Amino acid sequence: MATTKAPEEAYTAEPFVPDRAGLTALREAAAGCRGCPLHRNATQTVFGTGAEDARVMLVGEQPGDQEDRQGRPFVGPAGKLLDRALAEAGIDPGEAYVTNAVKHFKFTRTEPRKRRIHKAPTLREMTACGPWLAAELAVVEPELIVVLGATAGKALLGSSFKVTEVRGTVLEHEIHGRQERLVPTVHPSAVLRAEDREGAYRGLVADLKVAARALG
Repeated sequence: MATTKAPEEAYTAEPFVPDRAGLTALREAAAGCRGCPLHRNATQTVFGTGAEDARVMLVGEQPGDQEDRQGRPFVGPAGKLLDRALAEAGIDPGEAYVTNAVKHFKFTRTEPRKRRIHKAPTLREMTACGPWLAAELAVVEPELIVVLGATAGKALLGSSFKVTEVRGTVLEHEIHGRQERLVPTVHPSAVLRAEDREGAYRGLVADLKVAARALG
């Protein structure tokens, strides 16, 4: 008698994504996603937030420690820095839709009860989570996607994506069946880790100004 594989072993969120649903229904469904093994250790699913008619969608890598605890994307130090950079570039953070390519926090611990250390998701995990991002794009239909960092870029544009080669430029690609305009830049957490933090921050703002001009 054949044994049935656990849903996470299939590495796809597809069975969990409701058809033609709004953001509220998608968020509720995502809370029960078992489309890959990352749900096992995470506190909760961290779905995107923002208005259904947002003109710009910001796509990051995955939730961090604070996001995992609070259930909302970009609420930690990187999120605060991003809000400041957006405002400086002329984009109202409150009018953007913010999400991540991967909806569960992937981490490692050196010892029990020690701080949880971020671990980059694999291409397989990003691909598994792709149906959620496709559903968000179908609902929001943003005029522009701001790609935050290499992992988000790989999730949207393929494994050969290099943020250093295309940051601060307007790209046009078909993403999940829709023709999209995208502006890649670094992830705000990379700014926080940079030796020259002020220089890295100025670079982020410059890239976001390109996005602001693209929005018109």
